[in-house]
Amino acid sequence: MKTKQAFNPYMPSWEYVPDAEPHVVGDRVYVYGSHDIFNGLNFCLGDYVCWSAPVDDLGNWKYEGCIYKREQDPAAPRIRLTNGLAAPDMAQGPDGRFYLYYFMGGTKMISVAVCDQPAGKYEFYGYVKYEDGTPIGKKGEPFQFDPGIFKDDDGRLYLYTGFALTGNPILLDGSKPTEHGPMCFELDPLDMLTVKSGPDYIGIAGEKEAAGTSYEGHPFLEASSMRRFGDTYYFIYSSMNSHELCYAVSSRPTGGFTYGGTLVSIGDIGLDGVTDVNHAKNYTGNTHGSLIEINGTYYVFYHRHSNRKQSSRQAMAEQIRFEDGKFYQAELTSCGLNGKPLAGKGNYPAYIACNLYGKKGTRFLSMIKHPKNGYPYFTQDGTDREGGPDQYIANMGDGAVAGFKYFDLSDTSRIRINIKGSASGTVLVSTKENGTPRAQIQIQPVRQIWGFSADLDVSGDKQALFFQFHGKGNFSFYSFDLK
Repeated sequence: MKTKQAFNPYMPSWEYVPDAEPHVVGDRVYVYGSHDIFNGLNFCLGDYVCWSAPVDDLGNWKYEGCIYKREQDPAAPRIRLTNGLAAPDMAQGPDGRFYLYYFMGGTKMISVAVCDQPAGKYEFYGYVKYEDGTPIGKKGEPFQFDPGIFKDDDGRLYLYTGFALTGNPILLDGSKPTEHGPMCFELDPLDMLTVKSGPDYIGIAGEKEAAGTSYEGHPFLEASSMRRFGDTYYFIYSSMNSHELCYAVSSRPTGGFTYGGTLVSIGDIGLDGVTDVNHAKNYTGNTHGSLIEINGTYYVFYHRHSNRKQSSRQAMAEQIRFEDGKFYQAELTSCGLNGKPLAGKGNYPAYIACNLYGKKGTRFLSMIKHPKNGYPYFTQDGTDREGGPDQYIANMGDGAVAGFKYFDLSDTSRIRINIKGSASGTVLVSTKENGTPRAQIQIQPVRQIWGFSADLDVSGDKQALFFQFHGKGNFSFYSFDLK
């Protein structure tokens, strides 16, 4: 039975776990991902942590602690800043143990750690290797990156890797990108390390091969992940567009894949007439994640960006429609894993906004912070981690919009926003972007967090709330209350 509502991001707002690979073990779902540090100078600077939740209570996430430290890998480069622990994945071996596959910058190899529990203290195990003992990545193959590990129903074990962005700084060590999409290796399940065959390409087009195929506009970039539902294999990946997760389908795990569609875009690009990054409904950058089925419902896991740059990424998830073997693109929501709209009463943090943009729109984020001027953004005060300060929306200036989906407003009649800043003017609240205002909240400058209220003229059991500011100055948006 549910005990807590689920929001997006579904982990605490001070936690930064991108690249999520969700796996059900027993009656819990475990999320394995990279670990960013708030305001970090680069991706993946933290050690691996794990979070889990009961499969029947996806709002109740538990911090399992640090499961693996960077320095446990014998090949860990001395310099951490450019050589972090990147996106991992997990598979259970025939011995019942849990094997964590990961890539560490500066090594060119795929490393493996092992543990007796899904979220215990993992120990270094070895490197994925050919039969002659040479680690993959050391024979001139294309760059090994973002390992996705998949154990099929017949016990056979497959590893998928690859990175396709020519000229990216990650390749400055002389590595070459893959030009033919992701690589597949079949591994020996007895030791979970030794290559039985591969690398082979599975039919997912890279940038040079996509023209004139179903992959045109969505060629492979990175973030390999494999799932099987029924008799069909679903390969999940991040496309060259970077802001979207796509999928391809086949009747076998080693080839014959055809393009399936977009699973999610972190700017809602592809939905409701949003055709490109210039009209995105949230800040874009990279994303990485996968699919999972829990109690007959399907979810897509991904990440968003905060703090005006790419390296403060947060774990997100959405319910996704799956019919007749096809997935339909999920929209960004605030209620994510909740299974239904959020209650129309209580206090809600502003950081669960699923749409956020300024009068000038949004930006495609880089590793360098984009300017504040004209753009609201998610951030937090300080750098404390566990139990640290919550995020909020900063820099809500004239024309800025924060959107939240969805709420059951059947019995809601009053709304209050809790803000701080120099702004004076009106916050219009509507149920659609640029829609008829359902509340008009007058605000004035305040030096401490203060609440401003108005009546809310709306009803319905699935409604969005869009807050748009018109006035002078700007404010920080901390939370809102529904009554």
